[in-house]
Amino acid sequence: MAVIMDGKALSEKLKNNLKNEVEGLKNKGKNPCLAVIIVGDNPASKIYVNNKKKSCEALGIKSLEYALPADTTEEKLLTLISSLNEDESVDGILCQLPLPSHICEKNVINSISPEKDVDAFHPENVGHIMIGDYTFLPCTPAGVMEILKEYDIDVSGKNCVVVGRSNIVGKPMTMLLLKENATVTVCHSRTQNLCEFTKKADVLVSAVGKPNLITADMIKENAVVIDVAINRLESGKLCGDVDFEAVKEKASYITPVPGGVGPMTIATLMKNTVTAAKKKV
Repeated sequence: MAVIMDGKALSEKLKNNLKNEVEGLKNKGKNPCLAVIIVGDNPASKIYVNNKKKSCEALGIKSLEYALPADTTEEKLLTLISSLNEDESVDGILCQLPLPSHICEKNVINSISPEKDVDAFHPENVGHIMIGDYTFLPCTPAGVMEILKEYDIDVSGKNCVVVGRSNIVGKPMTMLLLKENATVTVCHSRTQNLCEFTKKADVLVSAVGKPNLITADMIKENAVVIDVAINRLESGKLCGDVDFEAVKEKASYITPVPGGVGPMTIATLMKNTVTAAKKKV
């Protein structure tokens, strides 16, 4: 029976520490500020933005929200980002993805100042992550590493398998595991015989977005299983990529969905915002 890794409790612990840092910054005359832009009416995006806003309020971070209609032009969005780049009071800028199809995500990501890119999506920040010399880390992979650290799971020399190769999770997750001296295999939609790879994993990280993709027969005994995905079933229930009930009987450690990686993503975003603010003091 696996130890269930409590990301919610850990995120509260980290946010309490950040709250003290925010107070210290305010005493020095600096109030950390995060600007969040959302374009359109994507229900999931609205939930994420609302959660980020609540976390900012809880920590004393100033939160600016720019809710733009779905027909907003790319030019107008880029103009807003440019003004936020120039605003000295704004420390972090986040543009919620996905964007409407008529707006180029690449152009938007590239337009955010690397010093305010608290999502760590800008090519300059991605490059820093590649060479292990970074200011910001992508929020979800960084959250996963914090969970592993909290439960004293050393990945050095271990076989780690990352399922998913997205720019947001899969690729940076691979780089962070490599930095900690893991041997990393990346699997994706073109991987043949996925279970041949997952069965060899000491640590398995799944970030695909497909319910019950990872079943108990696909993991080795006592593996550490990190489920990054959040899927909503027709019943309304949230689940990840992992068949949680079956896999927890075989794994040594496992993250639940919800309550695992998700809360850590927001905690890391808050950490990145505070880091950006500290550079201005």
